[in-house]
Order: sequence, then C-alpha cells, then structure tokens
Amino acid sequence: MTDAAAPSPSAEPFEVIVVGAGFSGLYQLRRLRELGFRVRLLEAAPDLGGIWYWNCYPGARVDSHVPLYEYSDPELWRDWCWSERFPAWAELRRYFEYVDRKLDLQKDIQFGCRVEGARFDDTRHTWQVRTNTGQTLETRFLLMCTGFAAKPYTPDLPGLDRFEGLAHHTALWPQDGLDMAGKRVGVLGTGASGVQVVQEAAAVAREVVVFQRTPIIALPMRQRRLSREDQAALKQEYPARFASRPLNFGGFDFKRIGGESALAASEEERRRVYETCWAAGGFAFWSATFGDILTNMASNRTAYDFWREKVHERVEDPVVAETLAPSEPPHPFGVKRPSLEQTYYDVFNQPNVTLVDLRADPIRDVTATGVRTAQRGHDLDLLVLATGFDAVTGGLTQIDIRGPSGASLAETWAAGAATYLGMATKGFPNLLFLYGPQSPSGFCNGPSCAELQGEHVVRLLAHLRAGGYHRLEAKASAQAAWSQHVEDAGAMTLFPYADSWYLGANIPGKPRQFLNYPGGLPLYLQACEASAAAGYDGFDLSR
Repeated sequence: MTDAAAPSPSAEPFEVIVVGAGFSGLYQLRRLRELGFRVRLLEAAPDLGGIWYWNCYPGARVDSHVPLYEYSDPELWRDWCWSERFPAWAELRRYFEYVDRKLDLQKDIQFGCRVEGARFDDTRHTWQVRTNTGQTLETRFLLMCTGFAAKPYTPDLPGLDRFEGLAHHTALWPQDGLDMAGKRVGVLGTGASGVQVVQEAAAVAREVVVFQRTPIIALPMRQRRLSREDQAALKQEYPARFASRPLNFGGFDFKRIGGESALAASEEERRRVYETCWAAGGFAFWSATFGDILTNMASNRTAYDFWREKVHERVEDPVVAETLAPSEPPHPFGVKRPSLEQTYYDVFNQPNVTLVDLRADPIRDVTATGVRTAQRGHDLDLLVLATGFDAVTGGLTQIDIRGPSGASLAETWAAGAATYLGMATKGFPNLLFLYGPQSPSGFCNGPSCAELQGEHVVRLLAHLRAGGYHRLEAKASAQAAWSQHVEDAGAMTLFPYADSWYLGANIPGKPRQFLNYPGGLPLYLQACEASAAAGYDGFDLSR
C-alpha cells in the first residue's frame, strides 16, 4: 500500500476529475497532465491498480498475454520484465508501482476516496462531486474510469447469512489472504475467477465442491515462465505488436490463420488451424481461427466439437466429462468470454474434487454448516462466491450521478443504457466514461482500450479547451443512431444465443441489451475518427 499523503483539496474547480486508478484512469491522468489540464484522480482503494487492487483471490491472474496487458509506451516497457506469460495479481501490483515511480502519478491522486454522488450545476456548467471523505469537489469535466467489473454480484442465496464458515466474493477477497489448506471449500460459479480458485484449492484443500450452473468453455492458458533473455528477445517485436492492436477485433495482436469460413476449409485444414491455435494457448482459439466462428452456427459447432473432444481426453469419468463438456452445447462457443485454464479439467480426476451440476441438482439453501442441494448437503469451511458482476453499467449506476434535470443515471438507464460512441449520454453534460456501455469494453483487451479509446477522449477534451467550449453533451439523434447500430451489429452475431453478462442477462431484472459494442475495435475507432474529423459531430458543443 502507498504511504503517500493525499493531495490537499482545493476550493478552485478542477478542469477534469477522473474516477478510478486502473489502466484507463491512469492513462487519462498522465495524458491530460501532459497537456496542462488541472486534473485530480479519485480512487476508492488505498492504492493503484483498479481491479488489480481488489483481485487478490487465490490464482487471480490476467487472461491477456505479455506484452498486451501493459502500456505501450517504451518508457514503461523498456526496463520492465514480467516473470510469466500471464502475470498474477501480485505482479500486476508491482507493475503499477513501477509505472508510478516512472510517472509520479500519486501526487495528483486521492486514495481511499470513493465517489458517492455527483450533480451537474447548470448555472456554473460544472460537476459537484461528493465523496465518502465529506468533500465536495468541483470540476468542469467528469471522467468515469470505473471499469466493467466495479460492482460485484451475489445472488440471493437463502440462508447465506446463517453460514457459520467463511464466505467471500472473489472481488471482495481479504487483502491478507485466506489459507485453504486442509479445508472443505465450496466454489459457486465457474467463470474466470471460479476456474482460477478451483485450480488453487484442488492442490491444497481437503475437499473441493464445484457448483456448476452452466459449463464454462475454458481454453488452455499455456502459461510459462519468462526470463530476462526471453523478454529481451520479445521486446524486439513490441512496437509491431502494439501497432497491430487497432486492427484486431479485441485489441490483441492475433492474426487469423484460417480463412473466412470454417465450412469452406477441408476437414484436414480445419483441424490444422484448430490444433495450431489450441497449441498457441490464450485466446488464440477464440480469436484467430476462422472469420465466421461467431456469426455462423454451423461453423461455430465445429469449434465447439473440437473443444469438447479436448476436454473429454483429459477427464477420466465419462459422466463428469459430459457434465463439463456436454454433447449439446450450452450455448455457442465463444459467445460467453472464455476462461483460461491450466489444470481445471485435470483436477476433476482427483478424489478430493466433486462436481455438482446445479441444473440437475439445484441449491435449496445455505445452512449453518454448508450448502444444501435438492439431493444432499455439502459441509463446508469456506464458500467462495465466484458469481461475477453487474457488469459494464453497474459500476456507474451504483453512484448517484444526476444531470441538470435532477434525474439520475440509474433512472435514465432503467430501461437500458443509451450512449453516443459508448462515451457520453444525453442529459449528462460534461460526463464521459471509458470502457463503458456500448464501447468495445468487455470484448476488448483492457490496456488496449485504455489507450486507443482513451486517446480519443483526450483529443476531445483538448479540442473543447482550444475552442473555448465549456459544455459538451451527446445529441439525442446521434445517441439513438449509435444505440441502434450496436443492436444491429449484435444481431448479426451469435452472441444473443447466450445468457451472458455481455447482455446483462446474469442480473435478475436487468434489461437485456448489448452492453458492449460487438462490431470490433477497428470499426469502433473508425466511428470515433469520423466524429472527430467532422468537428465532433454527434456532440452538442457550447461556449
């Protein structure tokens, strides 16, 4: 944790207040400061990192390979070396400390400062920002960099408050950790954090019970250690790999090795492409096979069947294998974000690991001693809630943000979020969000989006200052057109065939819509460039 004192508050308005000290927030702070803006960053945690301050559960690590999960500035990668291809949370924290040493960011950051509300003053054309410290800060522009996973979700589990063991959501894990050795551990949820916890618990726990509602389509991580010599060789390629990000759907550096259609390839060629991407690990099998995997159901099924074959090869019990990788897909391959695994499927061969299929044996309640399903009780010492997030919009709507009409952002988006370019919404002047709804967000590598979308926001603010504009707001017509474009683009894909957090379907009562722009990063950046070239058409600008 940092020992730096918080910057002294000032009654003088800021030009920009940034909320969140993850990749996006720190990028905004650095770039706006370079351009001479008077900027302050507010962060609820006591240290840098955003989600990588809160993510400290066993096994937590990135799912984007080196060097894609870092800033592209040579000043920040030239002397930095990672120890693994997919770094763990503790190494991410050290990286943020390194970035701070290089850039001296903390002098403009207030830690332990959670934004509780903000109200736009239509007379002064400024935001009044309320924090848990009792301060009210004034700023011309408010930039929300809260990320897509800022509001953990815990389902309504009858009896959870009666459980006498320990129960923790993975996003709210104790900072000093928990020892799982010799304990009976239950893991509810099989997304990314669930997979990572299961792998760690299986190695040390007395018993691990995995409560699965929907099978996770997890891909091989292909983790490996990286020496300084490895890094030196890789760094020769860094500029080209970073430069390729705007050309890739998800801001990665993958190049598709198959053709436009999996069905057009011969069975032999299709197998070769799948085997190559499978061996590469990471998201290669998701992103680099054939062009129609996420748009054509028949092509998609070939990828699913290949994946299922690979899982069944590793799981000894055929009933368990079928539960983990059923003959009929629970949803098309890749329309939920795949998790990356190292030993996940192998641990189900261990006698201390039990798989509970909640579709066949649903949870009745949580008791004082564990979890009771329809068929039996499971005594537990620790219940891990790997139950995800109210993603993309939840981190924004949990803050009482109110425009000049007095309506809150939560009220305005009650029937669904609507934005222009995933950056601004009508009725909330001078409010911009990064990695927010209807931007590439969850489909895009975080640091790539922080820099590529972030630079458009920086240029927009510089344009406003140079032109003497004091107010910006999304036009209703542009917002309606962008929202329709997002839905139309999504309808051309297979994403609607899954109840995923991409569509808000994991949260009871949340409107079902495309929360992330499904057209890919290149098309998104083209739309941003077109707006900028037309004098930021789509925004109402006023002096």
